[in-house]
Amino acid sequence: MLRHWIISFLVAVIFFTSVRQGYAKPYDDGFSSAQTIQTRYFTVSLAAGVDNLVLMRSLDIPPSHKVLAGQSLSGVTYAPDDLGDLLDALFAWASNVLDMQLFSYKGNIKVTRNAEQLKSVYRSLYGVENRAEKAFYIYEMNTVYISQDNFTKEILGHEIGHAIINNFFVVQPPAKVQEVLAGYIEYQLRKPVAR
Repeated sequence: MLRHWIISFLVAVIFFTSVRQGYAKPYDDGFSSAQTIQTRYFTVSLAAGVDNLVLMRSLDIPPSHKVLAGQSLSGVTYAPDDLGDLLDALFAWASNVLDMQLFSYKGNIKVTRNAEQLKSVYRSLYGVENRAEKAFYIYEMNTVYISQDNFTKEILGHEIGHAIINNFFVVQPPAKVQEVLAGYIEYQLRKPVAR
């Protein structure tokens, strides 16, 4: 009797899982052929025309913060391929601000050429106009979308904060609480940084 129940349960789980996957809405955000960078915490996709050196300058994170990403200090400047280290440092920085450590986190950051492409991505995903003009985070996809024009540590840190909050808590806090916490990260990142 117990064996029959276990087999029935497993068959039901497999059936409903396959049905759910079969009906999942496929999405095309236009990043299937994008340049990708793998970091400790992120898979970063850059739309055509996005320059990672421009992104690094826009973040304005001092090289000394490479220590946050677990990297050694090799000088006072960044190499052209240090974008991943900067993003990992920003993730660690935001985690420290909230005192919410996610050591096995892995998410996505997708960078559009400009605000118009960001709006187009939002429209293709949701069928409505984008309410957030600079960046947005989608919990179900564990993905931050941001435009190259707004690629600053404050804006990106705010969205990474949403990712941290959503992956830290088993039961999600109310949206207003999440905004306050993400806003706190943004506030902390706006403070002057010792160089």
